[in-house]
Amino acid sequence: MTRYRILAMVVGTLLVLLTIGMVLKYGPTDMPGMVAVVSPIHGFFYMVYLVAAYDLWRRTGWPLSRMVLIVLGGVVPLMTFFVERRIVQEARALGGAEAPARA
Repeated sequence: MTRYRILAMVVGTLLVLLTIGMVLKYGPTDMPGMVAVVSPIHGFFYMVYLVAAYDLWRRTGWPLSRMVLIVLGGVVPLMTFFVERRIVQEARALGGAEAPARA
């Protein structure tokens, strides 16, 4: 679950930065530089986030609707932070989702 939490925070932060970059690019300032840098990084981390989300979903046995919520968390700005908090609370309530870290 730690992987999911870290990736959710990284993807959420990058999505906020990407949103700011889109405003700068298409707004009155016309500054596309930030989008050019942040969008591929966000894309990469979002793919890794999807793998971690799938792993968490598979281990918990949640319904498909929960997986859809997790996936949307990385697409809608600021939603990632709320989804991460809710998913982690529910996973901890299940008890078996937290595995010890392996070195």
